[in-house]
Amino acid sequence: MATDTLKRTPGAGGATSGLRRLLLENGALTALIVLVIAMSALSGDFLTTDNLLNVGVQAAVTAVLAFGVTFVIVSAGIDLSVGSVAALSATVLAWTATSHGVPVFIAVLLAVATGIAAGLVNGFLIAYGKLPPFIATLAMLSVARGLSLVISEGSPIPFPDSVSHLGDTLGGWLPVPVLVMIVMGLIAAFVLGRTYIGRSMYAIGGNEEAARLSGLRVKKQKLAIYALSGVFAAVAGIVLASRLSSAQPQAADGYELDAIAAVVIGGASLAGGTGKASGTLIGALILAVLRNGLNLLNVSAFWQQVVIGVVIALAVLFDTLRRKAGATPSAAGASPGGKGKQAGTYALAAVVTVAIVGATSFLHNGSSASADRKMGLSLSTLNNPFFVQIRAGAMAEAKKQGVDLTVTDAQNDASQQANQLQNFTSSGVGAIIVNPVDSDAASNSVKAADKADIPVIAVDRGVNDARTDALVASDNVAGGELAAKSIAEKLGGKGKIVILQGQAGTSAARERAQGFENGLKAFPGIQVVAQQPADFDRTKGLDVMSNLLQAHPDVRGVIAANDEMALGAIKALGSKAGKSVSVVGFDGTPDGLKAVEGGSLYASVAQQPTQLGRIAVDNALKALDGEKVRQTVKVPVKVVTKENVAGFSG
Repeated sequence: MATDTLKRTPGAGGATSGLRRLLLENGALTALIVLVIAMSALSGDFLTTDNLLNVGVQAAVTAVLAFGVTFVIVSAGIDLSVGSVAALSATVLAWTATSHGVPVFIAVLLAVATGIAAGLVNGFLIAYGKLPPFIATLAMLSVARGLSLVISEGSPIPFPDSVSHLGDTLGGWLPVPVLVMIVMGLIAAFVLGRTYIGRSMYAIGGNEEAARLSGLRVKKQKLAIYALSGVFAAVAGIVLASRLSSAQPQAADGYELDAIAAVVIGGASLAGGTGKASGTLIGALILAVLRNGLNLLNVSAFWQQVVIGVVIALAVLFDTLRRKAGATPSAAGASPGGKGKQAGTYALAAVVTVAIVGATSFLHNGSSASADRKMGLSLSTLNNPFFVQIRAGAMAEAKKQGVDLTVTDAQNDASQQANQLQNFTSSGVGAIIVNPVDSDAASNSVKAADKADIPVIAVDRGVNDARTDALVASDNVAGGELAAKSIAEKLGGKGKIVILQGQAGTSAARERAQGFENGLKAFPGIQVVAQQPADFDRTKGLDVMSNLLQAHPDVRGVIAANDEMALGAIKALGSKAGKSVSVVGFDGTPDGLKAVEGGSLYASVAQQPTQLGRIAVDNALKALDGEKVRQTVKVPVKVVTKENVAGFSG
């Protein structure tokens, strides 16, 4: 039965061949050592106890997910649903415990049962329904995410305090997520190496037909394999929600790709038959070290994606070269001293790493002397012109004031933003500016910064249940009311309209939707015939509006929760836009203002994002210097139409 312990091919010999074999057998570990040494040399903030613990915490959720995915990949399958199953399991726990009064212990069991059920459905579709694993788990990805949104109604659900301790630390320094990662890793290693089902995974992945002919009940084993993947996904979801103090319906979006990447980087083959828990852990740590180090080095989030993609491609290429070099899987148990040899290799690697890293630390003596002039800005996304303008305003003000500003992109992922805020805190920046993905999810990270005496300024959206020195924002609810009033007055107080909502679960989408609802109450003649989310995205705005026009061809107005969706709706409306159908957007982005000037967009509720960024940096500096800052700094919103667009500056 195959494992991933590699044998030297006949004829290989000599010191060079031995070194080559050592590198081939431990490629992921070698890569991790090189990364740690490189990051230590490049950044004086990397090699600190707090930051290394951050790396462990940031690797935890991906690692736990990846342990479950390891079972599937070893058996020559794939599971694309683990991120959505994690979100669904956490949502079930929070929903049952807080909304329905179910005892927390029972709620945890229900969450785990949810993961098992999702895994069993995957396994049944694959084993008995003969669906390709890619298709079956892709369907579950969509189903689980949809159920999470349905149960939560698109809003985060507070997590029970007794479970939220999973996101805390023991003794004030040892993070619980790291302990959970270690425990789940040991369980995964035990299952793979010491159980019947573990041996079955290698057999099925090595040659499914041979495994069946040898008497293995392949279909039942696949059910168990995918159920195990579901259990690990549920645990990962609970840990993630604990860190964020809330179950986020959009949590762990895209994490399935990180989990698969960790398994592949760790030495497993997508063809099946090879893989181990220790390799998967190393793969998850490589991804965490990359993201952490690149954040500390102020590398653009866009380039971070490029780097991680290159690392994954190199990992697969390395696997191909390893096979061509003649490194072949050995039979299980063929190398009795393999475990001791592997432990010795890891111990030697640790000693070498500590020695080299210790030497490089001398390069950074006194590197934090100017930390008080360093700031970190974590934006919810840079895939939106509004937030790009906030960044532009902040960077311009920082340059003017002589401040070293590091900007990160959370990509609408509350967990990724929590990681970025942790990195800022451990690197000792003078102040932090945060534009929360979600107001509840950012609270724990902001509390940690406050505990470290680092001033925190919130921009555009506030942070719930945590103290910030100031909130620099326009009022989303008030802006929504202005948008509703503008469209209603344009239509003379009567007519059918549709509303394009933002990304479900985000505070901006909820607040603007509330403003639309409040504003339309004064106009009973306005009939809202449809409300659909288009995720703040222009392409989705185009698609959703095209669909709605089929059912409501007589619509006379459109309110969009941002300019991007409004521009998509204009494209769908074609010649009707600005003539028989009036469209109102939100944000006052350059493209939106250009459409207002051209007449296709009737109005945009402009928030002056450049001013938001500039004022946020200015208030952060005041807080750093001990000056008193206002708790709330309001930047007025303004309805921009064709009549006043020429004199408007965001």
